[in-house]
Amino acid sequence: MNTCSGYISPEYANYGLYSLKSDVFSYKSRGFRHPDHHLNLIEHAWILFKQGRPLELAAGSKVETPYLSEVLRSIHVGLLCVQENPEDRPNMLYVVLMLGNEDELPHPKQPGFFTERDLVEASNSSRQSKLPSANVCSVSLLEAR
Repeated sequence: MNTCSGYISPEYANYGLYSLKSDVFSYKSRGFRHPDHHLNLIEHAWILFKQGRPLELAAGSKVETPYLSEVLRSIHVGLLCVQENPEDRPNMLYVVLMLGNEDELPHPKQPGFFTERDLVEASNSSRQSKLPSANVCSVSLLEAR
């Protein structure tokens, strides 16, 4: 099994279990590159959300004032979709319902594949020279005895 943290759901990467909510976890979380750190999109969004700065995810986009609440809600719902425990993630029907109304949303928990080590490395990386980096994936092969 190939696992790339931040894209494959934790239950699949850790236990080989696939559920309907595995797709909710990984939808559109690939391809993000931030120039200042190595965090993936999920980790970056979580840090900004915790710091009360989620709109920085839309930095560089021209978000008109009437749509700010929709952008904030989309970020919030996105963080609900990447919870480590599949039972904590909404199904796609509930995602559509949450995006289509103004009801209060539950507070997201820390996403899967987020580690404090990543946060420390991100803060230290800005002090180090900017060397090229590579994405890291692990490969696990399960064999019967």
